[in-house]
Amino acid sequence: MRAVIQRVRRASVRINGRIHGAIGHGMVVLLGIRGSDTATDRQWLAEKTVNLRIFEDDQGKMNRSLADIDGEMLIVSQFTLYGDCRKGRRPGFSSAAPQEIAEPLYRQFIQEVQDKKIRVASGIFQAAMEVELINDGPVTLLLDSEKLF
Repeated sequence: MRAVIQRVRRASVRINGRIHGAIGHGMVVLLGIRGSDTATDRQWLAEKTVNLRIFEDDQGKMNRSLADIDGEMLIVSQFTLYGDCRKGRRPGFSSAAPQEIAEPLYRQFIQEVQDKKIRVASGIFQAAMEVELINDGPVTLLLDSEKLF
C-alpha cells in the first residue's frame, strides 16, 4: 500500500458536485493499493498514519500525532499511486490492485483508522472525485508498506 499524506487545515471531497466528506484540522490520505497487498500492509499503514508525528507541539516542532491533536482524516482511494511512468508517455497501472482486491482493503483501512478513535471522512471507491484542501505547512509525505521510500 502507498499513501500520500498531507497535513491540512481543512479538506473535502466532492462527488457529482456535492460534498461527500469533509474534515477540519488533520490529514488527507490518498491511498493506493497494490495487487499483492494484504491485511499486514493495511494494518501497518493505518498504524503509521494515525501515529505519525507531523503536527506541531507548543515549541513548534513536529512532535504530535493525529491522535494527539484529536485530528481528523480524509481518506480517498487513489489507484494512480501505482502508476508506472518509467516507459513511454502514458502511465501503466498493472501493479494497482483490481477492484475485487482493492475495494475491500480500502474499506477495511477506513474501519481500522476509525477503530483507533479517529474521525474519518472518505470518498467513494472508483468515483470521479474532486478533492479540495488547505495544505498546512505545507507538509506532504509519502509512505509505502514495502518501505520503498
